Formats: sequence, structure tokens, C-alpha cells
Amino acid sequence: MAVTFGLKMTDRSESIEYFLEDIEHHGRNDRTAAAYRRVLFEFDDFLDERFGKAPAEASYRDCMSFTHDLRSEYAESTVASYASYLNRFYGYLVRVGRHDENPMELVLEEMSESIESNPSRRDVSLEEMRNFVATIHHPLHRAIILTMLKTGIRSGELCNIDLIDLHLDHEARSWNPRAQISDESNSLYISAEHTYAEESGGIVRTESNKRKRETIIPIDSELETALVRWLAIRPEAMSRSEPLFVGTVERWGKRLTIDTVHHIVEQYTRDYGWFRTGGGAAENVTPHYFRHFFTTHLRDRTGDRGVVKYLRGDVASDIIDTYTHNWGDRVRETYLDRIYSLTDHR
Repeated sequence: MAVTFGLKMTDRSESIEYFLEDIEHHGRNDRTAAAYRRVLFEFDDFLDERFGKAPAEASYRDCMSFTHDLRSEYAESTVASYASYLNRFYGYLVRVGRHDENPMELVLEEMSESIESNPSRRDVSLEEMRNFVATIHHPLHRAIILTMLKTGIRSGELCNIDLIDLHLDHEARSWNPRAQISDESNSLYISAEHTYAEESGGIVRTESNKRKRETIIPIDSELETALVRWLAIRPEAMSRSEPLFVGTVERWGKRLTIDTVHHIVEQYTRDYGWFRTGGGAAENVTPHYFRHFFTTHLRDRTGDRGVVKYLRGDVASDIIDTYTHNWGDRVRETYLDRIYSLTDHR
């Protein structure tokens, strides 16, 4: 039997308790921990009553069955949130050797299309998003929010970006970008190697990049401007890995965390009337909503679902292989021609 934190996991709920202890150690707030606890024990009860299994014994079909059962009681946006909790839980079980693979990965892949097109989400027009962006003046905050809106990356992926992952064709760049983008000016590299609690790029990562393959995302002039302005005031990093985004207040010079990113976004969306305590995914605008906005608007503007899937990092080997080999001809040109502007009316 696998051993975690020096103890044998014999009780079916013990693996959940260890996971909850783990996320608390990594700074999750009480509200977040309580949400995880509620969902995971609901899942535990479901497995026990329906299949007589513990979470560590669950298969893809068991997880899919639970997800299907949730739909009879909750809105699709809530189901998506619950599924993400289970995904993080199983990622933990894999890391500590309690599960061979994450059975939720395939469930999330199959859910992604319906989640992103869920009509119950707040419908923010391009003009409304431009007006919102106009309220953000702090160079770090503006760079963070524009990066998510212009690339569709997840908040954890944003936190994992190092300076070498960025190639700017600008005098502000004083570093050598990694080999994968050395010939691709104005581009952003999102690695598939960063995994929670594992060493990558010379440091132990506190967040995972949820991609099976690397992704190279073009940078347009608008995002370039925001990044250059941020680099002009960026504090010296307190890490040899040189993270792109570091704190300017409490965590001066230290790599940003997901909680910090969410806090920054929430302070602006709350002031703008787009966030309410107790509001769900259908109402609140969060970092994940920016990914939804990117997907919806770029897909509508390009009519090319493959390009959007590649940029999002969705798992689809045939699509990724095709667009990786044609990055300069297809992805870059399509993106730069069709990406929406958030500071003017292009």
C-alpha cells in the first residue's frame, strides 16, 4: 500500500484529508478548502454507495458517472468547477503514487467543448471588455490581464512563465529566449513540462501547466506594449529561474501565485460589477472566464477551431502536429490577422 506523509492510507477518506492538508499548506484560503472538502466527500459518498469503491480505486467510467449524476442537480458551470476539483485531487494522487493515472483528464477533455460554449456564462461583448481593460493602469496588473485575454492561458500557466519563455523583438529584452522560440520573434512559449511539486527549469513548481504538448503563442503589438511597460518597472526576481511576473507588494520580487492572480483580477472585476461574493461561474468574471472569452471571440473571428485548439493547448495530437509544423504560416498569420484589440476599435 502506498505511503504518504509517513502514514498508510487505510480509511477511504484519508487520501482526501491528505490532499486537503496539502492544498492548505500551499496557501489555499479557508473558503477554497471548504469547497474542495464538500465536493470530494460528495464524490466519496457517491463511489461508496454506487460502486463500493474508494476514490483511489475509481476509474474514468466512475468519474464520468459522477459527473453525469451532478448534471441532474447543478448547472453546467458548477459541474465544470466540481470536475476541476476532482482533477486536481487525482493529480495529487498520481504524484504521491496512490493512482497510476488521472481518470479525470479524459473526462475534462470531453467536457471542454460544452463548458467553453456554455450559454449560462455572462456574455461580455468586445466593447464591454475594452471598457473594462481601460480601467486597469498598474503595469503588472494590466500585463497579467492582457496576457490572459490575448493568449487564453490558465492562471497557473501564467505564473509558470519565465523570462526565457518570452521573445520580444524590442530593446527591452535583455535575455536570450529559449531555443524553441529563438527564431520566433514576439512569441510566448508555454511548456508542457511544469508539474506541481516537481523540479522544472531549476526550481520546484507550485503549479502545473495542463498541456500535453508545448505551445508557441504569437504576441501582437498591443500585448507587446503592455509587457514592455511591465518590464520597465519589474523588480529584480528573487529566483534564479527569473519568473516573468513577480510581486510588487507583499511578495516583492517573488513569483506570483494563482491566489495572487485571482486576487488581482477579482479586485478589478468586483469594482466593475462583474464579481459578487457567492456568485457562481455564470455570473463572476474570473481568470478562467478570460480563457472562455479568448476561445469564444477568437473562434468567431477566425472560423478556425483548429487554430484555437492549438493555442489553448487542448489535447489533440493530429491538430497539434499539424499546427506545430505550420506555426509560422498558419497559426501566426491567422492569429495576428484576427486577434481582437482591447485598446482600440480595430
